[in-house]
Amino acid sequence: MPIFPRISLKPEVCDHLKSIFLNKELLAAVGHQEAESRFQRLLMCLSHPPSYTCVRASTHLAPLEDIRQKLGEELKRQQQQQMCSSSPEDVYAQILPHPHIPDVLLLPVDGPRPVQQLSSEVVVGAQCGNAVLRGAHVFAPGIIASPKYMKAGDLVSVFSDTEGKCTRGATSFQGLKVFVGNGVAEMDRSSIFCTDEPKKGIGVRMTEPLYQSPSFDGVLPSLAFLQNLPSVVVGHVLGPRPGERVLDMCAAPGGKTCHIAALMGDQGEVVALDRIRNKIDRIGQNAQMLHLHSIKVYCFNSTQAVSSDPSQDSEGPPFPPESFDRVLLDAPCSGLGQRPNMASTWSLKEICSYQPLQRKLIQAAVRLLRKGGVLVYSTCTVTLAENEEQVAWALRTFPCLTLQPQEPHIGAEGMLGAGLSPEQLRLLQRFSPELNWDQTESAVPLPHRANTDTIGFFIAKFLKH
Repeated sequence: MPIFPRISLKPEVCDHLKSIFLNKELLAAVGHQEAESRFQRLLMCLSHPPSYTCVRASTHLAPLEDIRQKLGEELKRQQQQQMCSSSPEDVYAQILPHPHIPDVLLLPVDGPRPVQQLSSEVVVGAQCGNAVLRGAHVFAPGIIASPKYMKAGDLVSVFSDTEGKCTRGATSFQGLKVFVGNGVAEMDRSSIFCTDEPKKGIGVRMTEPLYQSPSFDGVLPSLAFLQNLPSVVVGHVLGPRPGERVLDMCAAPGGKTCHIAALMGDQGEVVALDRIRNKIDRIGQNAQMLHLHSIKVYCFNSTQAVSSDPSQDSEGPPFPPESFDRVLLDAPCSGLGQRPNMASTWSLKEICSYQPLQRKLIQAAVRLLRKGGVLVYSTCTVTLAENEEQVAWALRTFPCLTLQPQEPHIGAEGMLGAGLSPEQLRLLQRFSPELNWDQTESAVPLPHRANTDTIGFFIAKFLKH
């Protein structure tokens, strides 16, 4: 059975990550063999999708059980269109409510499956390949190469170009590529690579993906929102209450922003900032789709969000100090916890470039937060420098901050290596799939498997005194 290997990284990046996972504190605590084993498991699990697809249900619009029922019906229709044989009861039974998070539904991912490769090959970009592993079809813009005479209706194998070296429009590719499944071409080659304008729509409809999970394209858009489990946990940890004023500093594409507004019952004010215009538009679209009206969106650089004039009108940015009851800083980061990710072409300089920006954002967040308010800092990466070291720095720099317990706390505690005390580490939440991931392991019942086999993620919760 074809199984793709561990994530491909530049040697300097791999050495840097290894130094993190084999730091002195960790080696002293768990030993060299266990630390090395964790690191190797991390590299392997990052290239595979999590074992559950997580759906955040819009429980501000309908009860969870109603959404679960409707989702089962929609997915059954999808299966019937694809001529699958599962019964409606099978589909509904597969959709599991999370035992600790009241607005999460989980669907098990089946894979890797024994799919036989075909002689006709389509090559897609790495991002497209990652999406296929999470249940997507292949959209035409993601196709880089295809057989010379490919016609709609042809059966093809889909491969991901993990190094970005395939030339667009090629008829074959002999470089490093990874098999992600089989499908049926929906377009002729001439349509995909026409020079007039880029072709849109599905280019290959996946019929035998290596990892089987449902496609959510157009499925209950206002009731079922695809979101990684730790990203949902963040909203609950922040704990927004109706009537509060909450800031989401780096908000795009708006999944967490909308979750915050939903948890507040759409009562209060959620201010969403992002410095990229087209991403800001996406937040507004998501809010409209989810029928949320308490969100105010601004295109603005959050490092400059604190006004030097306390008397300035606080309707829009920059804001006077202590303008918000709660602040979420889901910080820009190296993203080394994202899954699946079969390859990263980033240099070590790029990987290490985020810490100064994150500290500027933390400084702004602390100034914008009212006394007695809550700051939640999160990333989707696995490095110490962007996670535990930032917590240690924040506690040293801002004596007004103290770490707080998190609810729910379903991940692991913080990682050793940043000089934090055991008590402080226990207050942090690190989703570390390498601690439990085993490619040969059969599905473990909830809650253990769904809580640990996630993307890599980090959460810290502070109270400002």
